[in-house]
Order: sequence, then structure tokens, then C-alpha cells
Amino acid sequence: MRMPLENSQLLNQLSILWRQALESKIQANIWAKLEKALSLARSQVKCYPPKGMELAALGDCEPNDVKVVVLGQDPYHSIGQAHGLAFSVMQGVNWPPSLRNVLKELRDDVGPDSRALNRLGGKGVLACWSEQGVLLLNDVLTVSEGDPGSHSTFGWQDITGAVLDVLIESESPKVFILWGNQARRHKERISHPNHLVLEAPHPSPLSAYRGFFGSKPFSQANAWLEEKGLQPIFW
Repeated sequence: MRMPLENSQLLNQLSILWRQALESKIQANIWAKLEKALSLARSQVKCYPPKGMELAALGDCEPNDVKVVVLGQDPYHSIGQAHGLAFSVMQGVNWPPSLRNVLKELRDDVGPDSRALNRLGGKGVLACWSEQGVLLLNDVLTVSEGDPGSHSTFGWQDITGAVLDVLIESESPKVFILWGNQARRHKERISHPNHLVLEAPHPSPLSAYRGFFGSKPFSQANAWLEEKGLQPIFW
């Protein structure tokens, strides 16, 4: 069944290229089930990111522009934090612990001259990455306030899994950085020899010291991109 291209708040966030890429992979009933569950949740509690920003990560990166995927679990669940880019917050918002740990590893890995550390402006703290083809994606793209994992049964994994499959099937080399158990479950689908998989525990305070710190994903990704003749990311 083809996806409905009208009267869908989520689909209306997608570019033509993303709609075309996902059309054969996601049935209409999957979108309908997801939108129904999300609408019900929003009618009962505050949910994040704000309505209309659930698929913001895809809006920043067209399919053919993606060079790196950073995959997490679900959005920040406190007011004012999530804005559709995984691990990022809007300029001026206090950094959640996971973001602080990401930026600590960034400084330790690539040094204090990183673009994210020195250009914390624009639409969000990590927007300078997405502008270069880094898809900042979560396994689940919405959450209820104060309740992490609360939308894990809505069907988001069908959507994000299809997004990953589109990118995996590409002949263009890509780096997949998987942080946390939910993200790492997707490793099995990334079998294309053109791509590199880097995995580590989630950067939350509960797990960052179990192997996230010292994993050096940023320098590893750039070394591999350069080996493939691609422009590295200005992290």
C-alpha cells in the first residue's frame, strides 16, 4: 500500500526526496497507527519535541547528502530540550547530561578547535553537524514529558528502520555511529560492505563510563571518510 501524501502531519514534514525514498518501505497503516498514538499522547500529556519537529533531522539532511548517521534512543524528555535533532538542544538551553558527555568526548577526541564547541549557534547546538550531512537520529522520535521510553510502542522503529535501510542501500560510503542498546540493535541490518559501523554505550551518565568515553567516534569516522575519498566532518 502506498503512503498517503495528504492529511498527514508527519509526512508533510518530509521533503519530496525522502517521501520517494520511503514510499516503498513504509505502508500507509504504519503511518496511520503512529499518528493516532502520537495524537492521543499529545492530548493527554506534554510530548517532545514540539509538534511539527518530530522529523526535523530528515529535514536537515536529504538522503543523498548523508555521510554519517548518529543514532540514539529517544528524545530528551524535559521541557525546552528536544528539537528534532538527536542529542542536540536549541541555542541557550542548558545542556542535558548526555549532551555534556558527547561534547566532553568530542573535546577529548578532536581537541578544543571543534566546530561544535566553538560555533554553538544557529538552530541548535549540533546543527553545524547536520548541515554537513550528519543525520542526528533517534530510534524513537517522540517522548512524553518526564517519561523516557514512553513512546517505544508507537511504531517509530518502523520509520527509523526504513530510514536506515534507505541509507544502507546507498552505494555511497557512510558511517553509522550507534550509541546505546536500542541503537546497537540496528547493527544487524548494516551489512553493506561500503559502510562503517562504530558502536558504544549511550552517553548518558548511567553508561558513559562503560565505554562511551574514550571510544573516539569522531576521529575514527573522519579517518574512514578520508580513506574513502570523502570530505571529513568538521566536528
